[in-house]
Formats: sequence, C-alpha cells, structure tokens
Amino acid sequence: MTDAYIIDAARSPRGIGKAGKGALSDFHPGRLLAKVFEGIGERNNLHTDDIDDVVVGCSSQVDKQGSCVGRMAALDAGWSTRASAVTLDRFCGSGITSVNLAAANIMSGMDDLCVAGGVEMMSYTATLGNSSNNRTVDGSNLHLRGMHPQPHQGICADMIATLEGFSRQDVDSLAVESQRRAKHAIDNGHFDKSLMPIYNDEGTLALDREEFPRPGTTMETLAELSTVFDQFMGLPIDNTGETFDQLVKRKYPDLQIEHVHHAGNSSGVVDGAAAIILSTKAYADGVGWKPRARIKAMATVGGDPTLMLNEPVPAARKVLARAGMTTDDI
Repeated sequence: MTDAYIIDAARSPRGIGKAGKGALSDFHPGRLLAKVFEGIGERNNLHTDDIDDVVVGCSSQVDKQGSCVGRMAALDAGWSTRASAVTLDRFCGSGITSVNLAAANIMSGMDDLCVAGGVEMMSYTATLGNSSNNRTVDGSNLHLRGMHPQPHQGICADMIATLEGFSRQDVDSLAVESQRRAKHAIDNGHFDKSLMPIYNDEGTLALDREEFPRPGTTMETLAELSTVFDQFMGLPIDNTGETFDQLVKRKYPDLQIEHVHHAGNSSGVVDGAAAIILSTKAYADGVGWKPRARIKAMATVGGDPTLMLNEPVPAARKVLARAGMTTDDI
C-alpha cells in the first residue's frame, strides 16, 4: 500500500458567523475557499495541472454553498481545469472526511496528488431562515422518524449531559479551559504556520487573526448566561405539529433533561475555510517538498441517531487500534 503524506495545511482565521458582524461574512463561500486555495498553492509552488482530485467537505450544501462548491472554488482560484473536484457531506465530520478520502485515494495507488479541505459560512446559512423542513435532520421523512427520532443537536448535547451526569459547572469549566488553551496557543504562535490572512478582492485586509475566541471567559461570566435549548422543547418541528419534546420522548420517554448548554459553552458559530495538500512520497520528492506527517490510519463509526454526538470517542478508539497506538503515543 502506498503511503499518504500531508505536505502543508492552511486555513482562514475563524470569523464570527453572524451576517453584518463577522469579518468574513460578506464573502461568497466559494470565494473564501478559493482564497485559501490560492494561498496554499502559491506558498508551495503547487502545479495544479498535476492535481488528481480536490475533495471538499461542506455540511450545508444549499444555494451559495451548493453546486459542488469545491469545484467552483478550485476554478475561482485559477487552478487548472484538469484538477477535478468533489464536495461531500458528513455533517460536522465533512472536513476530516475530505482528508480521509483524499488519503485513501493516494494509499490505494490511484492518485499521487490531492487537495482536501472544507468551507462553511454559518453567517450565510443562518440567513436562509428556519423553515419547517430545515428544523429536522430527517427532512420530514416520517418513516425514518418512526425508526430514528433525531432532535436538534443542542438538545442532543443536553441529553448526553443528563445521561452521563455532566453538570452545568462541568461543561462551563471545560469551556473556560478551552478558551484558556486557545489563548495560550494563539499567544505562543502555534497556529501561525497554518493561519492564512484573508484579503478583500480590492486588496484591503479582511481578517488576519482569530475573531471567535473569547479569552476573557470566566466561570463568573458564563454563569450569567441562560441555557438555550430548553426553549426549543415546545417548538413544532414541522407541519405535523410534533414538538422536540415529543420527539425526544419517542426514544427516551422517562428522561428528564437537565439543560446545561448556552452560547458560552456550545460549539461556535463561525465562518471559515481550510485546505490540506496530500501526496505520495515520490511526488513530494520530485517537486522538492518536505512532508509534515504521514497518515497511518483512519476510521469512522456511527452511533445512536437520537443522540448523534458521541461518535468521536468510538472512532478515536477504532483508529488507535487500527494504527497500533494508544492515547499515550499522542
């Protein structure tokens, strides 16, 4: 089996994902990704007519983010039209799946050079409105709903916290620690090599630093925030009139959810794009690249669709076992 190597990685700073507020929110998703493609291509003297495939993850492929945004971004970046592209959706795992697929193509011996990446403009998708159909993961497929009720992800997070015994203090503490680690990494330049400044087309700077982190976060500031997803429970999810609370009770009839998540301890609403160059060792040697890492293994695992957020743990265990490693090796 051929080894797949990571040559370089670049991403935009994370912009606040709110229209009119975030520094990247005025960009077309394809244009933002194209700027990252342009930057990583220029700094590696990338011969784009050698690219076998461009694999892009995007979990909201609608309107501006539809029409194979990966292909459109590659063309927008001025890359060779010979560089084919595909856009995939594995929800929050879309970006990492793009890397896995590109690596798998190389490891199979079918490709020599691939670019993987992703784009998500949450400021844009928020403007599409909250129609009855996009409140549900199942797209109002009632037969599927009868088999696997799937509530809002924020409700799922509160369900998991309740089932696993995580308190509001527990999740707030983790949020504070996450912000502390982010500040430490930023202040010590750990992201500098991968972070790519984004410029407007007329040449002015749009964003060159992380816009999303809040380094001043404390337990006291988080304590002032009200939980969010308890407010969703009584909402009808579509024209059937069924509420999120009723949906949860289909699978967990006796669960009394303790709502602990709010804007300060939930995953962020951001805009951003990223790209990774992958190749064989032979191709890298041929163009004078020094690989940064070798991909040893990859794995995916599904789980309970009603909870839908637990899969990273079994997936991590599976890939470690496949690679012959433990967490002590990381």
